[in-house]
Amino acid sequence: MEKSGYGRDGIYRSMRPPLVLPKDPNHSIVTFLFRNASSYPNKPALIDAETSETLTFSQLKSTIAKVSQGLLSLGITKNDVVLIFAPNSIQFPICFLSIVAIGAIASTTNPLYTTQELSKQVKDSNPKLVITVAELFDKVKSFNLPAVILGPNTNLTSNPNVIHFNDLLNLNPSSSSSDSELNINQVKQNDTAALLYSSGTMGTSKGVVLSHGNFIATSLMATMDQEVSGERHHVFLCVLPMSHVVGLSMITYGQLQIGNAVVSMERFGLEKLLAAVERCRVSHLWVVPPIILALAKQSVVKKYDLSSLKQIGSGAAPLDKDLMEECIRNVPNAVVMQVIKLSKSLSN
Repeated sequence: MEKSGYGRDGIYRSMRPPLVLPKDPNHSIVTFLFRNASSYPNKPALIDAETSETLTFSQLKSTIAKVSQGLLSLGITKNDVVLIFAPNSIQFPICFLSIVAIGAIASTTNPLYTTQELSKQVKDSNPKLVITVAELFDKVKSFNLPAVILGPNTNLTSNPNVIHFNDLLNLNPSSSSSDSELNINQVKQNDTAALLYSSGTMGTSKGVVLSHGNFIATSLMATMDQEVSGERHHVFLCVLPMSHVVGLSMITYGQLQIGNAVVSMERFGLEKLLAAVERCRVSHLWVVPPIILALAKQSVVKKYDLSSLKQIGSGAAPLDKDLMEECIRNVPNAVVMQVIKLSKSLSN
C-alpha cells in the first residue's frame, strides 16, 4: 500500500490500524465498560456539572448493580422496554446502563417533547416503565405507566405507581457489585440494548434497534485515536443530550468504556458551561455550531480559565474557517475540529 492510502488496486484504505472488535459474544455493554475498571476503581467516572457530585468507577459499578436489582424488583426483565424521558444528569447513564444490564431495552426520548409527540413513541415501543423527572411527570402521567422519578425527592412518590430513584436503590439491599450482578440475564452482544427514534425530519419518526455489539463497536470507533496514541485520563463535558445517540453512545458510553470521566450538564448556558470547564478541568468538549459561535464571539469567555481544553469538536452543521479560527483565538490551547456528514443525491 502506498503512503497516500491508495493501493495498487486503486482502492483507498485508511492508514490507521484496523479496528479490532471483541470476539466474546457474551459481552454486554456493561461488562465491556468495566472490563479494565479494576485498574482505576477510584478514578472519577461521572461528575455533575453544577453540584460537582462525583461517582468513581467503583461507585458507578455498585450503583448499577443496585439499580439493576431494583428494576428486577419492579418486574422489569429481559426484552422489556423502559422509556427514559429526562434531561442530562449523572442518574441518566446509571439508569440506561442498569436497564441494559438486565437485558431490558432502553428507549430514550427528547425531554422537550409534548405529550402528543411522546405518545407516538409510547404506542410504538410499548414501554413497561418510564424514568423521568418531576418537572416532566405531567407529560407522561396519562400513559398510566409505573414511573421512577430522578432528581430531588418529590411528593409524587405518594402515588403508588411512582417510586423515587433513591428508593429504587434500596429495593434489594442484598445486591452487590460483582460481575455476575452486571450480566444477570446472560446478555449477549447480539441482544437488543436500545430502541432509539429518529427525529422525523424526513417523515414519520422511526425506531432504530441497536444491539449491545452496536454500542461497543461505536464506542471503540469513537475512542480509537486515543487508543492509538496511548492517551488517557481525559475529562469530557456532555452538554449534548444523552437522549440522542451522539451524547449517549459516542460521548457518555464511549468515554466511560475507555476510562475517561464524563461531566454531565443538564442544559446549555454559556457561563455555566465555562464554569464547568474551569472547575472540572474539562479536556474535551463536543458541541453544535451555535456554541462554537458563542465561544468565538462572547467576551465573557475570556473571564474563565479554559487552559485545560485540548479539543473542541462540532457537528450537525458545517463551520466556516474564519469562525473556527476566531474560536481558537479565544480558546488557544484547544484544537477546534468538526465532523461533517456528507450525503449524495441519487437519481434514476
